[in-house]
Amino acid sequence: MKKLEQMELEGHRSEIIADVKSLVEKYRAIFDWDVPEIDQNVADKLILAEIRKALEDIEKELLG
Repeated sequence: MKKLEQMELEGHRSEIIADVKSLVEKYRAIFDWDVPEIDQNVADKLILAEIRKALEDIEKELLG
């Protein structure tokens, strides 16, 4: 039997994905405003790398 926490998380998985996609779109728009000729693939890689780093920092902060 799955733990209650896992079951709860699965219920919110699509919301978490949508929230992260919105965050990526937010920073894509900022990059586009600041640099109209931007290489979107490069920008996406940079944004995603920074989100991963932020998640790692948050994990260290919360879990020690």
